[in-house]
Amino acid sequence: MTCINKLRKHKKLIKIIGGILAVGLLIIASNLFLQLGQNDFSFDLAFKFAFSWHTEKFFLGCLVLLIFYLFLTSIMGSFLFGSLFYTFLIVGIGIADFLKMKYRSEPIYPDDLKMVGEFGMIRDIVGWPLFIGFLLLLILGTAMTIFSLYRSRKLSKRKQIIRLATLVISTLGLVYISHFNNPDNLLRKAYNKTALWIPYSQQMNYYNTGFMGGFLYNLRVEPMEEPAGYSREAIKKITEKYNSEVKQETSEETPNIVYIMNESFSDPSRLEGIQINGGDPLADYRSIADETYSGQMLSQNYGGGTANIEFEALTSFSMEPFNPQMTTPYTMLVPKMEQIPSLVSLLKERNYRTTAIHPYNTSMYKRKDVYDVFGFDQFLDEDTMEHTDKQENNEYISDASAYEEIWDLLDQKSPQFVHLVTMQTHMPYDGKYSVNDFQAFGDNNGSVNNYLQDIYYASQSLKAFLEKLDTLDQRTLVVFWGDHLPGIYNDTIQIENAGHTLHETEFFLYDNKHQLKNQDQQGVVTSPFYFTPDLFSQAGLQTTGFHQLLLALQEEIPAFEKGMYYQSGQWGETVRLNQAQEKIYQDYQMIQYDVTAGEQYSLQENFFEE
Repeated sequence: MTCINKLRKHKKLIKIIGGILAVGLLIIASNLFLQLGQNDFSFDLAFKFAFSWHTEKFFLGCLVLLIFYLFLTSIMGSFLFGSLFYTFLIVGIGIADFLKMKYRSEPIYPDDLKMVGEFGMIRDIVGWPLFIGFLLLLILGTAMTIFSLYRSRKLSKRKQIIRLATLVISTLGLVYISHFNNPDNLLRKAYNKTALWIPYSQQMNYYNTGFMGGFLYNLRVEPMEEPAGYSREAIKKITEKYNSEVKQETSEETPNIVYIMNESFSDPSRLEGIQINGGDPLADYRSIADETYSGQMLSQNYGGGTANIEFEALTSFSMEPFNPQMTTPYTMLVPKMEQIPSLVSLLKERNYRTTAIHPYNTSMYKRKDVYDVFGFDQFLDEDTMEHTDKQENNEYISDASAYEEIWDLLDQKSPQFVHLVTMQTHMPYDGKYSVNDFQAFGDNNGSVNNYLQDIYYASQSLKAFLEKLDTLDQRTLVVFWGDHLPGIYNDTIQIENAGHTLHETEFFLYDNKHQLKNQDQQGVVTSPFYFTPDLFSQAGLQTTGFHQLLLALQEEIPAFEKGMYYQSGQWGETVRLNQAQEKIYQDYQMIQYDVTAGEQYSLQENFFEE
């Protein structure tokens, strides 16, 4: 009997040891898979990172994954189903990270996981085969969770106690991990011993610290670090200075104002290594741009980042002063604010009717919530637009239809502000049109030829809209720009054009009465947060103190984002300022901090109003 009991104990011990080893292997394998996705599925790079170059950081990441694994298994009440659900989740995140790196040269951030319910967007990006796989995993994971939770009711009292204890401990562990960016966080301190954080390049951040290190670095954080000397008195001094520079003799005219952010609209011929046969797909665009104030706009990202460019254009706040973890203000910052000054709020004060149009669904980047905070009177999407025609096989509503939607709004007595975010030129590009009139040489990616056709049609629609606008009696001002380059170019093209070239899109300011101050100026380099003060200044409209600060900053740094600064006609990776220039730059940062992370003293000083 004693021998039988000993044998049973040995079997039990072996089972426990085997279970621990199996869990350990699962955690290591899952971290390796995440690293594979980060390294273009290069086994050599992933294994070297884990077991040669950055072993300590790799196993710190494994510790975090273990805590998360225990959290899942304790909820489900089953190691088997918890392990399966955990595996599905890791596989999904790893593939998503690989695809985002492929198309946008940018890793997955914690906030991206909130987009898991955006089925239309996911289908458009990954295509039907992967999307169906994603849905199957989602259905299987949901069914497994329901079954496991139902089955867990039959666990013994002892196992329920162990399950509850594991859930409490793992939950507390995850809560502590969520404060990774707290300087006193022990996990952060452990990473800091060997980690080289690269705030200006999240891609390098993930490469240097591993997927888990980079992911943790992008957990919640304050929007900006508090500038030295921040106080009510400091803000008052800044606002008084620039409010005093506002010109009072400007016109009280209230022209219509139209903002058009055209999806992925850019000039491929500006890229080294690309030659285009069949003519110029942007001929219609150039016929407009060559006759008005125009040039290149610096986009924060390559292949994506639409919402960030939109944020900059509407608020005139730059992404550059934010903490690097503030990757998407539309989802991480604006919905949590009661108010944020913007072009929308300013024009509503001037009795404009304000409308946002996006020919897609309302939930992308939490736009509905964001537009509510901005104060738009209405938001027209694919379900509420009157004009929804598409062009050939393009699954997105055409630019021509979107422009018709704008035209209907302009045909009213009250002044209109219309902000359009187009979709026609959104990826994927293959199969949209029956004929490609243009061929790109230097990149064997077929998507480039299809993209050329897309921007050709976009240019045609734009020109037709502006010609129609010229017949309107009421003065109408237009700001047109592309949000970013499409993420379709091969590695060779990207390397040849590394730096600002991959971040420059097309823009222009247009006046249907042709009265802009700098109507004859082309080849301008700018950033989207300068659009509003530039437009108001050139059109002779009443500016604000905030606009005057931006115009002063534009004189010194015409365009900038993290790691890209345009000064005195030259590009650099760092900003070079004398004492007077530094003061303007610091004033701008102080105001942005005050509004987005501080006490909003500047709002009380009427800095953003007439």
